[in-house]
Amino acid sequence: MVPCLPADAYKARESAMALTSRKRSVFRFTLIQLPVSALRLSLMIAATPLSAADVTVIMDQARLIRLPDRVATIVIGNPMIADASLQPGGMMVLTGKGYGMTNLVVLDRAGNVLMEKSIEVKGPRTDVVVMYRGIDRETYSCAPICQRQIMIGDSSVYFDTGVLQAGGRNSLAQGALPAAK
Repeated sequence: MVPCLPADAYKARESAMALTSRKRSVFRFTLIQLPVSALRLSLMIAATPLSAADVTVIMDQARLIRLPDRVATIVIGNPMIADASLQPGGMMVLTGKGYGMTNLVVLDRAGNVLMEKSIEVKGPRTDVVVMYRGIDRETYSCAPICQRQIMIGDSSVYFDTGVLQAGGRNSLAQGALPAAK
């Protein structure tokens, strides 16, 4: 037997049930949309660079930078990442030596800061193939033919072999005789 309700009570009950149904539907929608929204937000944050460097250099490449007048001292925060040399005419050659971020401070004779910049050294972006053999890594420069390229992070056997071959080649180019085996 169904209890008899006055018409106003019946309408109020129907409204409450409809509202509860809408709340459930909004709740379900929120539970589904919340992870999707969080994923979108995390992807947007990950795609946005956290800090942009004032100067970007590719590893093993040099970049010319004009310096202010009266430069007496150049300081590189981490010389394993970048190297700088003062040139005549107010120019500096900045060379990328290892991956990462460091800073550059330029001082005058009195020790006053003339310039301060952040430097980011990145790996080459084009014509590079990285091959993994298990945990061993090898890097090749493929422009247009693939040849060994010694990069930080390559396996020690691959890296050491490349360094020895490059050193031997440089010695021969300077006129030294090859070492006897």
